[in-house]
Amino acid sequence: MSDGEEIIAVREAHQFNEGALFDYLTENVDGFSGPLTIQQFQGGQSNPTFLLKTPERDYVMRKKPPGVLLPSAHAVDREYKVISALQKTDVPVPKTYCLCEDEDIIGTAFYIMEKVEGRVIRVPSAPDMEKEERAAVYDAMNDAMAKMHSVDVDAVGLADFGKKGSYFERQISRWTKQYRAAQTDDLETMENLINWLPQNLPASDETSIVHGDYRLENMILHPTKPEVLAILDWELSTLGHPLADLAYNCMPYHFVHPKSGGLINVDYAATGIPTEQEYIDAYCKRTGRDGIDNWEFYIAFSFFRLVGIVQGVYKRGLDGNSSSKVGQEYAVFANMLATLGWQEVEKGQK
Repeated sequence: MSDGEEIIAVREAHQFNEGALFDYLTENVDGFSGPLTIQQFQGGQSNPTFLLKTPERDYVMRKKPPGVLLPSAHAVDREYKVISALQKTDVPVPKTYCLCEDEDIIGTAFYIMEKVEGRVIRVPSAPDMEKEERAAVYDAMNDAMAKMHSVDVDAVGLADFGKKGSYFERQISRWTKQYRAAQTDDLETMENLINWLPQNLPASDETSIVHGDYRLENMILHPTKPEVLAILDWELSTLGHPLADLAYNCMPYHFVHPKSGGLINVDYAATGIPTEQEYIDAYCKRTGRDGIDNWEFYIAFSFFRLVGIVQGVYKRGLDGNSSSKVGQEYAVFANMLATLGWQEVEKGQK
């Protein structure tokens, strides 16, 4: 998908009938012609992603992973629907070509989109950038999120993309069930969050498109400009409360990821990265908000949901179905996230 992302041979667990895929694309994608070379992107914990190279152009394929899956997980059809709908807007997304829900073709549902050339920044501190570019990139990410949350869902055909209203109530129920389905250990702090969150729902009840995994790593930047060319990985998207996206996007201000780091103790003035409050204020200005109450709820919810996601990755790793080899490292990660989430609640109560 991007400069610097490792491309590997298709993993044995994810191999499929390449001839059947070639025949399907020849029939269903305008202008497609071979020969076709297929490789796999190294990254990704959820839906395996593949590079399809042809002499004319390159494509990207996202498919469901093999094996028994959790209910409603790995919804590539939903990814395809929202990306296709947003092509009519100013939200930056890749061009989509086709969705195949016939599992007889390659064994799982999949969709095809364009390969967007550009940069992916995997470390929130963006150490290889100059101060001015860092500031501009964070502003561009903020702007793209505000545009996404401002889309008229009815006008673009996404009125049925999710239920309107009661987003947090429904999400807490959903991720509690997902967590229970993948649970391997007893985490006291996760149990605390499961009990506390439903009793402290925010008063405001809004509806917009929410991405569900909105972060710097899930977008492709222009090769040389601080401009977002494409927002990727829409698997968790739905209709919901926009502040869930904002809080999740601000998670690097609240914890240090074991691989990508974070923004805690960063010298914001020297690096050009906005403080969390500056970032929130920029979003509020773009979306016409007069500040945000009960910020600790949104952050605690983000930690809670992350635990549910990470626990699912860990369980798939145990079952041998993870699309990456690092799945089993996530047990400790889930425990850390639950603890940090409950600490946010405790800080807010002081």
